Amino acid sequence: MENNIINSTVQLAMRCPECGKLEYHELSRFQLSGVKSLYINCSCGAEKLIIKTKKHKEYWIQVPCVVCETRHLHTIPGKLMWNGGVHYLLCHETGLELGFLGPEEKVKELTSGYEEDLKALASEFPDDDYFHNSDIMYEVLNCLHDIAERDALYCQCGNRDVDVDIFPDRLELHCKECDSVNIIYAENEEDLKVIQKVDNIELVQNGFECLDSYASTKKSYKNTGRKRNK
Repeated sequence: MENNIINSTVQLAMRCPECGKLEYHELSRFQLSGVKSLYINCSCGAEKLIIKTKKHKEYWIQVPCVVCETRHLHTIPGKLMWNGGVHYLLCHETGLELGFLGPEEKVKELTSGYEEDLKALASEFPDDDYFHNSDIMYEVLNCLHDIAERDALYCQCGNRDVDVDIFPDRLELHCKECDSVNIIYAENEEDLKVIQKVDNIELVQNGFECLDSYASTKKSYKNTGRKRNK
């Protein structure tokens, strides 16, 4: 009988959004025990990754993007985080591979040809003071995390794999199946109070809606007529 080996570490290979250098970081499930967030920094000092989890049931990974000047949010179920597979950290807009997370041997094999210089792209990434209100943004992200953990974030078209892009003042939820968009603003206390009262978020199929402090706090949304940036 073969022994089942439970991995407790994964390797992260990630391009720095500031200097463009590709570095490797070993991550352990124990690093996330008893902490709200784990911050991974480049040797140049720039922030490369933020990982959040609740009881290791699901991992939320914020990735600064060197291409489209946003922060992409990737979710990995706890059961898959340490199962020996490779997780691709992609730019949601372009499909560019920003990094890999998985077993050391597999990750290094994937990144063997990725030592190219990305300074030209990285120079356009925003400075450290990225969010309009960082405290509000992280609280809104935590609320969204809780909603997703309850499996209460989905699209009317049936897709439950909703992309989240992070901007300085808002989150943009995007369904890749029907291209629906839902914007959640995160600039002030009123924006935070709105999402704190929301039990579930359902993207309207092929639609565009907003959830912010101008909307009703009874789960209603405001259609502003804005179009999604491509």
